[in-house]
Amino acid sequence: MATKYTITAPAYIKLFFHLAKHPHQRVNGVLIGKETPDGGVEATDAIPLLHHWTSLSPMMEIGLDLAGQHADSLGLQVVGYYQACERAEDTSLFPVGEKIATRIKQGFNKAVAFVLDASQIGAESAALVPYTSATAANASWRTSTTTPKPFTTGSPYQLSPNTLPAKAVSLVREQKLHLKFGDFDDHLEDVAIDWLRNKACVPTEL
Repeated sequence: MATKYTITAPAYIKLFFHLAKHPHQRVNGVLIGKETPDGGVEATDAIPLLHHWTSLSPMMEIGLDLAGQHADSLGLQVVGYYQACERAEDTSLFPVGEKIATRIKQGFNKAVAFVLDASQIGAESAALVPYTSATAANASWRTSTTTPKPFTTGSPYQLSPNTLPAKAVSLVREQKLHLKFGDFDDHLEDVAIDWLRNKACVPTEL
């Protein structure tokens, strides 16, 4: 049976804001959460890392370590990775992304990776392409082959609630909350930016 993955509101809204703030750059981050009693995985939050990266740089390593420490402090784990590409139609998981996802999987065997499909934003779609790997060592990451289609009824990939895509678009277009969002890159330029929590941009009702 396929592992069930659920992305909650704070996690989805934050990764969506990351893309919206830097629509023409590569962005990446990690998902933190926990394994559920039924063996599924629940991503309860997202921690944004960088928006101008090309390799596993020292800053990337530091960001990953700090994100892991933050998850530990909350009694959670780093359970996944996300990225978006410069081109809206590109949904490939870059080699750097594969390396980071593999590193996460070595610490959490059910880790998953998602690539944002910017071409689907605004179409009431989750706009996420999931990648999984069967093994932690020298992992080979492949797009999900499960049916039905990810983030549709009956799929092991779900949003909670399923109205999140429309909500995220509204928060960007009407309230411009993504402009308050900050990642680790932003924090390096302004240490006052709370990139680990981003409380200023996430509505309390989520």
